[in-house]
Amino acid sequence: MNKKNKVPFFASLQVKYALSYLVIFAVVLVLLNTYPVLASQDLLFASKRDSLKSQAAVMASALMELESLSADQVARVMNMLDSMGLKRILVTDPAGLILYDSTKQPEEEEPPPEEEAPPEYRYALYQEVVSALRGSDVFCSRYGDKVFISTAAMPIVYRGMVIGSIYILEVDQAQGELLFNLQQNLRTISLVIALVTLIMSTFFSKMLTARIAALLKAIRIVGEGEYGHRLQPVGRDEMAQLAGEFNNLTDRLQTTEEVRRRFVSDASHELKTPLASIRLLADSILQTGEMDPDMVRDFVSDIGSEAERLTRITEHLLALTRLDSLPVGEENVVDAAQVTQRTVALLQPVADSAGVSLKENLKPGCTILCTEDDLSQICFNLVENAIKYNYSGGNVFVSVYRDGDQVLLEVGDTGVGIPEEDLPKVFNRFYRVDKARSRAAGGTGLGLSIVRDTVRRHGGWVTARPRNPEGSLFTAGFPWHGPEPGGKGEAQ
Repeated sequence: MNKKNKVPFFASLQVKYALSYLVIFAVVLVLLNTYPVLASQDLLFASKRDSLKSQAAVMASALMELESLSADQVARVMNMLDSMGLKRILVTDPAGLILYDSTKQPEEEEPPPEEEAPPEYRYALYQEVVSALRGSDVFCSRYGDKVFISTAAMPIVYRGMVIGSIYILEVDQAQGELLFNLQQNLRTISLVIALVTLIMSTFFSKMLTARIAALLKAIRIVGEGEYGHRLQPVGRDEMAQLAGEFNNLTDRLQTTEEVRRRFVSDASHELKTPLASIRLLADSILQTGEMDPDMVRDFVSDIGSEAERLTRITEHLLALTRLDSLPVGEENVVDAAQVTQRTVALLQPVADSAGVSLKENLKPGCTILCTEDDLSQICFNLVENAIKYNYSGGNVFVSVYRDGDQVLLEVGDTGVGIPEEDLPKVFNRFYRVDKARSRAAGGTGLGLSIVRDTVRRHGGWVTARPRNPEGSLFTAGFPWHGPEPGGKGEAQ
């Protein structure tokens, strides 16, 4: 591969496929690392909310029995209750004054008895406590540094009045460690999956793009003229079908190229023959000092005949080129019987000079979608061939009739006929059954090729077969186009 055709790394299909796989799996891994952890956190938060609220409700119920809260009474009740692993329990009066604190402060931090204690030692300055004293149940939990820290606060109500609040704090390191281990395991699994995904995406993208690269290479090889190159389809997927279609295309290209080369070779040969004859006759005239005028006249006449033959070959080649390259002209509804009648009338002098009789059987209502010039050329070539390759005193039968939804143009003759083995080849360009007789009759071997290509351009078909008891029969069929007549024509 040259530098001009080299694909940039990030523009190659292999990299794009690999990156697409990685992006998909990256999204999956992100979901794998976030959803389970968030779901686990939510479950733990809900569990702790229910647990702490339940514990706070039990403690509040026990303290409700007291008409008024005092430090001694609260301490006596709280000492009888199980703290159930709570980090801290606070009980306050309606003003937020701390009546009970489960944490034991170091003695050196306690304020001197004779001095007034600082406010922070006497009041619970927490938002949860403030909300509880206003009559609300409060819960808050957060996770960080492998620890769950949860708080809950609840008012203590006696006969519809808030007589205090209870505040509890839980620090759960065990479940924090469990959640952290879950995150670590998910990260480890994600790394393994990412590594496997990278390897598999590289492998599969390379395997897929290798077949595309093989197809691209084959296209370049065929583009350089090696039409015999083929791909070996592997599997039954779309790539295998694409390889099969590529092989079918190269088959057609190879066939077309062979036909083109043969056509060029045949055309060169056909053009060379009359040119060589013209040159030979001209040299004979020039090199002969004293030539009889009658002989000169004969030579000049032969030169004219060869020039006319050269003109016919050139015209036929130009006609075939137009058929191959130009689009179909504007089609109209044409009466095949009328066009055929006019064409046969033009060829009547040719038939008379050859001693051949033309017999017509033209049915009305045989309308087709075509152009008059194309239909006239089809009929002209078929009838002209039937006259040329006939015997003196022979007949040519021209018929136009409907057969179902088809309009058939049949041209039969009582001439030399076509051998069975040559019938499939008579429409090939430059093919002649009897080359000597064809040249003598002025044929170029292109007339039937023009007929076939012209008929096909208008959605029709053409066949050749022996005529019983002698001669040949050519049939061209076209789709019928027009109003339904009263009856169907029959060939006679």
